Amino acid sequence: MPRRGPFIALISAYVVSVTGTSMSAIAIPWLVLTTTGSAAQTGVVVFAQLLPYVATQLLGGPVVDRLGLRRSFIRGNAAAATAIAVIPLCHALDVLTLPVLIGLVVIVGVCRGVADCANGPLVPTTAEAGGIPLERAAGLNAGANRTALLLGAPLAGVLVTLFGSPAVVLIDAGTFAAAAVIATIWIRVPEPAPVAGTGVRRYLRDLGEGLRFVRGHRLILGMMTMVAVTNLLDQGLAEVMLPVWIRDEVGTPAVLGLISGVAGGAAVLGSLLGAWLGPKLPRWSMFSVSYVISGVPRFAVLALSDSLPLILAVWIVAEVFSGTLNPVMSAVMYERIPPDLRARVLGVARSTAWLGLPFGALAGGYLTEAWGLYPALWVFGGAYFVTTLAPFVFPSWRQLNDRTPAADERRPDGSDVAGGAAGGDGAGMGGEAGDHGHAERGAGGDRPR
Repeated sequence: MPRRGPFIALISAYVVSVTGTSMSAIAIPWLVLTTTGSAAQTGVVVFAQLLPYVATQLLGGPVVDRLGLRRSFIRGNAAAATAIAVIPLCHALDVLTLPVLIGLVVIVGVCRGVADCANGPLVPTTAEAGGIPLERAAGLNAGANRTALLLGAPLAGVLVTLFGSPAVVLIDAGTFAAAAVIATIWIRVPEPAPVAGTGVRRYLRDLGEGLRFVRGHRLILGMMTMVAVTNLLDQGLAEVMLPVWIRDEVGTPAVLGLISGVAGGAAVLGSLLGAWLGPKLPRWSMFSVSYVISGVPRFAVLALSDSLPLILAVWIVAEVFSGTLNPVMSAVMYERIPPDLRARVLGVARSTAWLGLPFGALAGGYLTEAWGLYPALWVFGGAYFVTTLAPFVFPSWRQLNDRTPAADERRPDGSDVAGGAAGGDGAGMGGEAGDHGHAERGAGGDRPR
């Protein structure tokens, strides 16, 4: 008999944890900014937490394979809770220097990376145990992520105002602890046996096996590349071009918050629609059409119109279609990646999705400064359109409609993939991340928290 309790517990733990992390994403920078007055030091602290998080996603798969998914999820969240709780403690004792804070957020980033590296494979593992279609599981997971992000940021603003940044950081520690407790009590399902063996050579061999699987799988490699490029372009739009357009055409930053809030709500709706429709519709059609509609219109409407109602309408439609993408990508990965490789491959996918984000804002800023806003919008929009044509051009994308792994797909060691993941009606990546404008995607998960 299917047991859906573990999947419900995993989603619940994810919502609690992401909400707390979304709050601390505002509280920690605000704490640094108000105590030091330095924007540069604030940026250093944020970077110090994000870099080890992304690196751990890329490199932590073999470690998770040795510890086991459930144990890694529990220990990662428990360790993150401890490290985050030390921040307000040090602040109360007046010993929270910048080096101490950087050291603590590095530890938090690593621990979060381990927990989330295990969370990705736990989604299909608990879904399979509960008899839940993989698209539906992926859509609910993505919807949970985006709902928590949507709630966490405004809640943080209120709580920071009422109680101060250290109290909000302490609440985040409590959310990680709650996630660990939920997993300890309720997430108990069969999972791949932990990988045996230790040593640097074995670690590198296991890491290489995951990378070779990605390199040898055209569809998964194509999805990862497409997500990385479009996330880069999305970041340039959200972080530079949209704020510039609002400054020039509207003149009030409140509109940026309005668009972000509307977009976040539409993305949640899209994720739920993807969870509902994913098992019913052909994947290739749903994915290909949704990617085009979710991307280019946002660039075009800013370049062609100064009507705020029209822009809001376009953003709502784009985000609804954007929300349907992660359920398809995640289900394909869950089905085609053998269970014992999921932590490694999904970690690579999630980290790849985020590699271009810093460069997107950088390129968008320099291009807007050099050529002006509207040429920059057309260049980024054109690049986005060309990227989203890939499913229409390359035959390997038609494999999206295959609900089970192809017979000729094999692991890097030559063994069959078949039987490695659930067949039947099966993010972010990803991924990272309140959302600014378009929600960044993560193949195999959602954007990082």
